[in-house]
Amino acid sequence: MSWSDKGRQLKYKLARVNWYFCTGVLFLSSVLGTVAWGGVQLHDLLNDADALPIEAVAIKGERSFTTDDEIKNALQSLMQSSFFSADVVDVQKALEALPWVYHASVRREWPAKFKVTLQEQQAVAHWNDVSWLNINGEVFEASAHPEHDALPKLSGPEGTEMEVLTSYQQLDDLLTINEFKLASLRLSPRHAWHAILANGIEIELGREDKMSRIQRFINVYPSLKQSEKPVATVDLRYDTGFAVGWDDSKQRVDNK
Repeated sequence: MSWSDKGRQLKYKLARVNWYFCTGVLFLSSVLGTVAWGGVQLHDLLNDADALPIEAVAIKGERSFTTDDEIKNALQSLMQSSFFSADVVDVQKALEALPWVYHASVRREWPAKFKVTLQEQQAVAHWNDVSWLNINGEVFEASAHPEHDALPKLSGPEGTEMEVLTSYQQLDDLLTINEFKLASLRLSPRHAWHAILANGIEIELGREDKMSRIQRFINVYPSLKQSEKPVATVDLRYDTGFAVGWDDSKQRVDNK
């Protein structure tokens, strides 16, 4: 085929090309490319902690046991992120992992501020000598503070936390009305109750009818304290009676 034939064939093919379609495809490709490039640039900007830094973090909520240093350490990942890229959920989890923090809420405030609201644990009792119970009967681990020394000591098998706390509150209410104070309550693995009053008297309540049995103790105590020997233990695991153990090593005291 001669060069002139090839030229005519090329002109014929070019004449059949839909130039409007090709121009449209080229234009669309350029638009999509521009959008993609802009998206990459925007992503980089939003994740650039230097370009869009977090300028301030406001901490709200009453705090008694959570220190500023603990909060600062928990917020390290937040401060290394940009205002838009910071993961609020991760920051919330880091704050709630602090020993005395019960709940944390984190939210953005335009243009470059975060607001953090903390709610601390409210310890109501020692639990199994190593942990604490909060007002919802939930176990948490945290260091002790002097103001917690007077909290009651509760113990029991795993999963009985709320049962023990509720029973303590019921028994203590009844005892308080009668000028006693419940200092300790234990539920054994066999579900038997053992109580210790603030004056040191230990009471065996057994597995059933603990409220009626503690009432029996309240009723008979005025007679028991007439003895020259102080009461050490009272075993109420009987249907009608009780057994008393006397403390021969101490002088009787009337304080409760």
